[in-house]
Amino acid sequence: MKAIEITKPGKVVIKDRLVPKIDENEILVKVKAAGICGSDVHIYHGKNAFATYPRVVGHEFVGEVEKVGLQVQNVKVGDRVAIDPVVSCGHCYSCRIGRRNVCKNLNVLGVHRDGGYQEYIAVAATSAHKLPDNISWEIAAMVEPYTIAAQVLDRGRLTATDTVLICGAGPIGLVILQAVKMIGARVAIMDVIESRLKWAKEMGADLVINAKTSDMIKEVMEFTNNEGASLILEATGNVNVLESCIHNIASPAGRVVVLGFSTDLVKIPQVDIMSKELEIIGTRLNNNKFPQVIDWFAKELVQPQKILTHTFNFEETQKAFELNDENPESVCKIVLTF
Repeated sequence: MKAIEITKPGKVVIKDRLVPKIDENEILVKVKAAGICGSDVHIYHGKNAFATYPRVVGHEFVGEVEKVGLQVQNVKVGDRVAIDPVVSCGHCYSCRIGRRNVCKNLNVLGVHRDGGYQEYIAVAATSAHKLPDNISWEIAAMVEPYTIAAQVLDRGRLTATDTVLICGAGPIGLVILQAVKMIGARVAIMDVIESRLKWAKEMGADLVINAKTSDMIKEVMEFTNNEGASLILEATGNVNVLESCIHNIASPAGRVVVLGFSTDLVKIPQVDIMSKELEIIGTRLNNNKFPQVIDWFAKELVQPQKILTHTFNFEETQKAFELNDENPESVCKIVLTF
């Protein structure tokens, strides 16, 4: 079989590998489609602290069950499945309280161990979630990004009465936007790329803000009748944006959910948090959100087709990465087909 390895930052190689064997609790999946995520791009550029090389990336992938282990009962040969890339230990504190996505011994397929950019992959059967027959492989490959949105909404305790600010209108920001509008809340979204803001408007954003040309603080305060945003979802990873959200934009009793990440230090006066009784909430990956999101897709509650802008054959992975880097105005989501 063929596998796409990032052998070192900036270098993609097609390698021949043996089809993996499975144990009694695993399944062999024939990969059909896989998305390109920001974390894959970070590994490609050598900017992911968790990844080692060579690495087969890809944590957003779907496929058909080719073989099942002797103890597997939840899926059968021929089933169409999406794979949850979160691999947890099951016995640390986080796992014991049901938060496996932040397991102390966390592994993520495509980051800590080889992922879905290969023709076949062996995974734990418990990671597989059945897909409806009426969802194409390319669309199904976007289930995983929507689980990020489901996790963000859960962590932020979103309600329809919230006034929401999403910072960042990249693929994840736009996925979150769709999920927020599904619930019915009013939402503003900011970015510095005009084409992304245009997409956001088409997907139902009540206000779009170009932070390069507009005063974000002023626009959000006008949007919220000077109350501030009750729920802020920070997806840029820019510490200046996060500082401004906490200091200037969050409403009293508001929540700020942080999913963008940087190693830069954030300077926040304690009084900003204390005086407004703010909640600063982290979110990472997903915690068993695949069934929920597959139901969204099946009921057409979200519009993943609006996110997908490009498809490539998996053997053109380097070309796809280069397009992603060079054309941020026109690229939203790229899916590789197998």
